[in-house]
Amino acid sequence: MNTDQLRQSLRELDGKRAAAFYFNGAAECTVSNAMLLPDEADHMVKVTDGKHVFIIDAAQLVWIRIG
Repeated sequence: MNTDQLRQSLRELDGKRAAAFYFNGAAECTVSNAMLLPDEADHMVKVTDGKHVFIIDAAQLVWIRIG
């Protein structure tokens, strides 16, 4: 999955749903009230819960659960 595909998949995150990201190596990250941040000059995929910013590496991502 590339960053454009990931950004397309996450566009429904509007701050009202949780998202769980599972990465290679069995690492999991859950973001409550997740919101996708707009694309910036660095073109990294960033998700926020309003308190923290999480940078998602599309190349390491195995699956996403949006709840």
